[in-house]
Amino acid sequence: MFVGFLPPKQVVAQQKVKTRILFLLDASGSMYATMDKDNRINVAKRLLSKLMDSLQIAKDVEVALRVYGHNSPPSKRDCKDTKLEVPFKQHNHAEIKKEVNKLTPKGTTLIAYSLQQAAYDFPKEPGVRNVIVLITDGIEECDGDPCAVSEALQSNGVILRPFIVGIGGTEEFRKAFECVGRYYDANTEADFDNVLNVVISQALNNTTVQVNLLDAYSKPTESNVNMTFYDMHSGQMVYNFVHTLNEKGNPDTLPLDPIYKYRMVVHTIPTVEKNNIEITPGKHTTIGADAPQGTLLLKVAGATNYSKLQYIMRLHNQDKTLHVQDANTPEKYIVGKYDMEILSVPRIVQKGIEIKQSYTTTIEIPQPGRLMITAVTQPYYADIYMMVKNELVWVYKLPTESRNNSILIQPGKYKIIYRAKGAYRSNQSFEREFTVTSGSATNITLN
Repeated sequence: MFVGFLPPKQVVAQQKVKTRILFLLDASGSMYATMDKDNRINVAKRLLSKLMDSLQIAKDVEVALRVYGHNSPPSKRDCKDTKLEVPFKQHNHAEIKKEVNKLTPKGTTLIAYSLQQAAYDFPKEPGVRNVIVLITDGIEECDGDPCAVSEALQSNGVILRPFIVGIGGTEEFRKAFECVGRYYDANTEADFDNVLNVVISQALNNTTVQVNLLDAYSKPTESNVNMTFYDMHSGQMVYNFVHTLNEKGNPDTLPLDPIYKYRMVVHTIPTVEKNNIEITPGKHTTIGADAPQGTLLLKVAGATNYSKLQYIMRLHNQDKTLHVQDANTPEKYIVGKYDMEILSVPRIVQKGIEIKQSYTTTIEIPQPGRLMITAVTQPYYADIYMMVKNELVWVYKLPTESRNNSILIQPGKYKIIYRAKGAYRSNQSFEREFTVTSGSATNITLN
């Protein structure tokens, strides 16, 4: 059976996905207040009808309408007075216009509960951008917490960050909604019209971004590493870009969806992270991240006998493994101090290695020798040790069943302590000192 693979796609192409926009419209009694020479609800009706006409020709976009405060009188203070009047489906723009135009504002302002219910309005379909546009002239009146509801919906990946169009809002009004989503004032009909166009543009279009990976001198010279952009709320991965400097040596321009708040992870060693990145819609945004790097190279003197010598890298005086690297292969690290544990026999530990900007730090170890151990008559329990400050330090355990062993081992003085597998007394243990020379073979026979 043939097993194939999908051809790679450009990251930009992945963003051509369906967008669903739910208009959540305030139809509480206060929407009868004056705006210019008319009232707010009539202005909303005109502008939403105009917007529906525009969205009819938009590709990969579906719309729906939920309304609150339009069924119960204000005296009842009905805190569940919200309804999905027109669900998501194709070619429903005329139906939305019809429902909007027959609205009669009546009741109270129930934003938190309406947002909760809105979560069920979006069909469960992966890979779709779910957007809420809240149009309101009042703050919560039903003891709900719109901020907490919005945060929960975003964190669970139900919706993207909502847009709030605040009609006739004050500074207090703005502050109440900044935690809910991206807020816009609309104090006149012209403002309202402009804001709706801006919001829809943001909901449907990308914005350009430039990421400056800064060296130790705060210059954007670092490059050629992958950058992952996550939705800050849901944790969902949105983009991967390999950072590039263009032909002029400047960071490349990237298209990002302005509706998200991002967490960016730059996959250097160790990684560099930046949280709560907000993109200014319609404006080229520059994101700076400190990512100064230098290079580390472990060399083995001479023509090495190691087929694949590796070493562990850790931040200085920390236990967590950052990377397992091959000898004789350069690798970049963020500028700073590191500890190295070389997986040779015996292991070699180097502490406080300093990585400097645009500089190659080279660590060199000796060529190993080859230790040949032969058990002539029977297998042995045998271990190799070094003497360090009058203490035995374990180096290597020989396989019990193997009578012929070949070990690459660093030059130095060692001791082997062994006992025949068939011997049943501890006093039948033996020890022997030997020296390993770089690039030479040392032979030991156990009998």
